[in-house]
Amino acid sequence: MTTTESSSRVGEDVSPAQALNAAIAGFMSDFKDFSHGVNAKLQKQDDRMNKLDRKTMMNARPALAAAAAEDAPHQKAFAAYLRSGDDDGLRGLELEGKALNTSVAADGGYLVDPQTAATIQSTLSSTASIRSIANVVNVDATSYDVLVDHSELGAGWATETSAVTETDTPQIERISIPLHELSALPKASQRLLDDSAFDIEGWLAGRIADKFARSEANAFVSGDGVDKPTGMLTYPTVDNDTWTWGNIGYVPSGTAGGITRADPIVDLVYALGAEYRSNGTFVMNSKTAGTVRKLKDNDGRFVWVDGLAVGEPARLMGYRVLIAEDMPDIDDDAMAIAFGDFSAGYTVAERPDLRVLRDPFSAKPHVLFYATKRVGGAVSDFAAIKLLKFAVS
Repeated sequence: MTTTESSSRVGEDVSPAQALNAAIAGFMSDFKDFSHGVNAKLQKQDDRMNKLDRKTMMNARPALAAAAAEDAPHQKAFAAYLRSGDDDGLRGLELEGKALNTSVAADGGYLVDPQTAATIQSTLSSTASIRSIANVVNVDATSYDVLVDHSELGAGWATETSAVTETDTPQIERISIPLHELSALPKASQRLLDDSAFDIEGWLAGRIADKFARSEANAFVSGDGVDKPTGMLTYPTVDNDTWTWGNIGYVPSGTAGGITRADPIVDLVYALGAEYRSNGTFVMNSKTAGTVRKLKDNDGRFVWVDGLAVGEPARLMGYRVLIAEDMPDIDDDAMAIAFGDFSAGYTVAERPDLRVLRDPFSAKPHVLFYATKRVGGAVSDFAAIKLLKFAVS
């Protein structure tokens, strides 16, 4: 019976108020039945959607896992090559175009996987070397050219009616920095390589980084430029009072083979142009630093101040000090201290790729890993670096 029928029948026998109450009660009963039906349909639809969502998520998981492991194939293939010499995976990556220009072994080895290469590069950048304060550039060519304008172009104030003086022709110097091959040759036994618990990538990265760091640090200071970078101390030096481009100016300490007062350090700082001085850094070895840190100014204060926080470099006259062990000791006529803006004064050019060639034959029962990269270095601004010469004049 519907609500309308019930209310019409009741209305004939009862009062209007009772009829209204009966009509309301019938309506509420019908609405309750309707709500139960709607809720049941919604529940079925929710169950169906939840099943679809779970199915979608299950189907999506392998794809996500594959995407997360997209960078792993090269690393796994490279590890297989290091352990057993199996280069099928690396060749496959090359053919499928999934790797970074993977080169075959006949051309000098395979590219190190990105994670290992990043570990090596991070170690090189954090070592106590000129690299850490120099201008470092990545190139794809065999050399890198630096263009330096060291002329005074001339400038002045002008009015609408006065003649304007023509500026001088700029003097552009081109400095070419050739890239040289830097190599390392760590070795390991095949038994060690067969041990799955042995971290071959971490071991190789550590050995390569250590050899590269020591070789680079020495070359950037005293390299002769023959099949290696040109070190800053191998350029011609002249007294800073007569300095000319192409030479590095020096300031004499006033004492042969020694230093007894802080005045030469002050002279060295102010021998550098103001445009470079704000970014100046001292470079010396530990033995020289031990001598310099004992110096006092005319008021009896130490000119050397240790860093106030862990990892903060020491300060000499307010400037950072880089301890580079390849700098010479204090001796007669030694250029044992350098001061300058090395981000302008010295440039390190390198190719970003690092290659490794596995050699299981030359040192049996050990396996050699011939790692190579190309790097060069040279002074790029002769006005940005000054030296302290431990001599009377």
